[in-house]
Amino acid sequence: MPIIDFKAAMCKHCYKCVRGCEVKSIMIRNGHAYIMPNRCILCGQCLLNCPQSAKRVSGGLSKVKEFLKGGAPVVLSLSSAYIGLFPYKSRGQVKAALKKLGFADVRDSAEAAALATGEYVKLLEQGEMENIITSACPSIVDLIEIHYPELIPYMAPVLLPSGIHTRMLKASYGEDAKVVFAGPCIAEKKKSRAVAPDAVLTFEEIRDWLSEEGIEIPSCEEEAFEERHLGANLRYPVSGGLLTAVEETKRQRDRYRKFYVSGVKDCQEVCEAMKTGEVKGCFIEMNACHGGCINGPATAAEVSSFKVKLDLEEMLPRGAAYLSLLKEEERAVDTAKQFSDRSQKERIPTGEEIREVLKKTGKAGPEQELNCGACGYPTCREKAVAVLQNKAELNMCIPYLYDRARSMSHLVMDASPNLMMVVDEDLKVLECSAAVEKYFGVKPEEMKGRELGGWMETDEVEEVFKTHTSIHSRRALSPERGFVVFQNIAYIPEGNFVILTLMDVTREEALAKQEYEKKKATINLAQKVIYKQMMVAQEIAGLLGETTAETKTTLTKLCSLIEDEKEGEVRTWG
Repeated sequence: MPIIDFKAAMCKHCYKCVRGCEVKSIMIRNGHAYIMPNRCILCGQCLLNCPQSAKRVSGGLSKVKEFLKGGAPVVLSLSSAYIGLFPYKSRGQVKAALKKLGFADVRDSAEAAALATGEYVKLLEQGEMENIITSACPSIVDLIEIHYPELIPYMAPVLLPSGIHTRMLKASYGEDAKVVFAGPCIAEKKKSRAVAPDAVLTFEEIRDWLSEEGIEIPSCEEEAFEERHLGANLRYPVSGGLLTAVEETKRQRDRYRKFYVSGVKDCQEVCEAMKTGEVKGCFIEMNACHGGCINGPATAAEVSSFKVKLDLEEMLPRGAAYLSLLKEEERAVDTAKQFSDRSQKERIPTGEEIREVLKKTGKAGPEQELNCGACGYPTCREKAVAVLQNKAELNMCIPYLYDRARSMSHLVMDASPNLMMVVDEDLKVLECSAAVEKYFGVKPEEMKGRELGGWMETDEVEEVFKTHTSIHSRRALSPERGFVVFQNIAYIPEGNFVILTLMDVTREEALAKQEYEKKKATINLAQKVIYKQMMVAQEIAGLLGETTAETKTTLTKLCSLIEDEKEGEVRTWG
């Protein structure tokens, strides 16, 4: 599972994460956002920017619980950011609460920061590097390796504090020991680090775990940390804290100008300045999160980062660390780090290809390139390049979609023979089709903003506004205008307006009337024919009755004659 994943069902045509991603490591497919792992620096801004909470971070809690079931000791390396972010009365309560979860020990990662500070001081004293970029922030390490590989020579060759602390704790507790790092950083979860903890938990996961176990930090007994001797190194999670630790630790002057910068965008600006040679001879503390780790994407903080920073400034020490108080085997661990070029060589589209993409979104010339940033890219050309690199889609251009929808809706309204009007709850016409001139004798632009009641009866429209129930195919007469129409009045709840459609059926009604008259005449004719046939039938029946009676009389007489003749013959024979 990727470190940051998206719930596709909740992620649709938003692009807010693209706008907030300074390194543009998010691609869009069918309206859904997907992380590009080979470009992502895991700064976590997409998590903070997502309005639908459609992004999720892979959890490490189940893995840690499995460690606790094993026989090896499990030691927690705790980011010093807890000092300003966890609720407690005394710091030792945090350690006691976390040990109740099953950890063999809880150690402050400022121990490793102290060793890192010592390495930075050596680099300053040597003075051989043109610029020195601190390597304490994992997102900054990724930023340089992936997006600014030409600046790798400026990276301080020092491991992340979490990596250094992992080596320190394994040196102290044995290689079989499991080291779990906990902090507000998502980038620490990256498994491809050369030296990394066995598992990483965010402060949010720690908070949920404590809640699940019913452990409240302020209610725990105090179990004191042994790291109070670490001085200004406890300030690493606050922007400028690393510089403070370095200044308090070094014992001789150096040639470097020093400053700190936080936030990916500001860090990028400094990187660009180093590429052009504008920034030289500088020692630069870089943090991807504004204000430092205390403002990380998974802090679980309930107070503002500004309050945290102010509180830490007041409570944290400023002196140098007493490294002699650390175990000898812990002080002896290797802190060196080598960096590599992990940049992606993407095809650069030609100018003609870019122009073709721009034309497809209605940008035939530079004056039509709004550069509004709604798609997530700062300029239309950059978005066109992203389309050609299969990272973006054409229909991400919001102004283009708006213009197309508007033009299509106007095309439909202008081409339709029916009168269509959009009417608000005050019965004013917001929009109307070209057919309004045929019906009411005014041009569409003159009709807009006018009250509907000045042109037609509004009882049905008012009924729809009251009941929120649409009316379909209701017949209406307009004797003064000579129209017969069918009305469709559709209620649109999203904007609380109605769409009124009048379909002119005057001609159809006239044709229907003509057809009715024809049918009526045909029926009358048929009735006459039927009457005549009945009269003829009656006459025929009368004639048949008379001839039948005469025939019957004649036949009867004939039969009588025959009978008389037979009787006479019989009598003669006898």
